[in-house]
Amino acid sequence: MDCIFCKIVTGEIPAKLLKETDHSISFLDAFPLAKGHILVIPKNHHQKIQDLTENENSDLFSLVHTMISKVDSISGSTLLAVHNGKDAGQEVPHVHVHLVPRSADDSAGAIHSMFNGTLKLSDSEIEEMYNKLKI
Repeated sequence: MDCIFCKIVTGEIPAKLLKETDHSISFLDAFPLAKGHILVIPKNHHQKIQDLTENENSDLFSLVHTMISKVDSISGSTLLAVHNGKDAGQEVPHVHVHLVPRSADDSAGAIHSMFNGTLKLSDSEIEEMYNKLKI
């Protein structure tokens, strides 16, 4: 497989590994958006979060929970980001969670700054989305 993250997991590509668990690893991002930007990935190749097994999912987000305290100690705030699919901005088709230290002067904004305004949905559109998403 020609996946950069799989090659990091196998050691074929070097990385600054921070912590490893049974199913996940965390390491410094090679192209950081801020000092202390890290990635947390599952060891097994999965493109989307919903493809993870329950054990892999629990392990991944347990490691995120552990590492976010370390990242948060850098600036006091941390952006947690997952691009779940190509249209969501996922550039490497292997699940990965970004932990990016944030500060008031970093020129990045809130999630709403990524979009051109909010949607105005009709009551029927809201009801349709509600029915599709409720469990």
